[in-house]
Amino acid sequence: MRRYTYLRDPAAIYERSFALIEREANLTRFPPELRPLALRLAHAAGDASILDDLVWSENAVAEGRRALTSDAPILVDSRMVAVGITGGRLPGKSDIICTLNDPKTTELAETLKTTRSAAAVELWRPYLDGAVIAIGNAPTALFHLLEMIADGAPKPALVLGFPVGFVGAAEAKAALAEFNGINFVTLRGRRGGSALAAAAVNALTGPER
Repeated sequence: MRRYTYLRDPAAIYERSFALIEREANLTRFPPELRPLALRLAHAAGDASILDDLVWSENAVAEGRRALTSDAPILVDSRMVAVGITGGRLPGKSDIICTLNDPKTTELAETLKTTRSAAAVELWRPYLDGAVIAIGNAPTALFHLLEMIADGAPKPALVLGFPVGFVGAAEAKAALAEFNGINFVTLRGRRGGSALAAAAVNALTGPER
């Protein structure tokens, strides 16, 4: 049987991965508190160049950590984001809530004439105040969230906006970055995805690197 030479030790793989990212990425432009999150995003993407498009608000990481320590709920737009979050590392008792498959979502989508992902965000209203939000799939979910907040819905503690795609993703993330009064981390352009959204949450739950 053929044998390949490769790292097998999980700790060694982890350390080597982050050492390579730190070598390839220019982390000096990030404030110290944001660097662990930036590292995890590059690790999840397998591409340090995505960090050139990372944008954030001044208090994003501090507010996200504070919210999770206070048991704030984590609202996600897809099951893929939910399963990517390492629940055992959460500092408190935060619930991870995904309403995409709620029986009410399909009816709401028809009523609102929008996608199921956007309609599912309507069901976040009771949990929005002080929540951590991670969007890694649907641009329409992020757009609708911003519309709700603009219309007076409670503000979350942090929005991690990483919707992916060719239609609406870049525009939704640009709208998030330009929205006044909410803490956010996002990635300009089309790139994103559930793995990045989950990685961003996980970066808030662990010790700072």
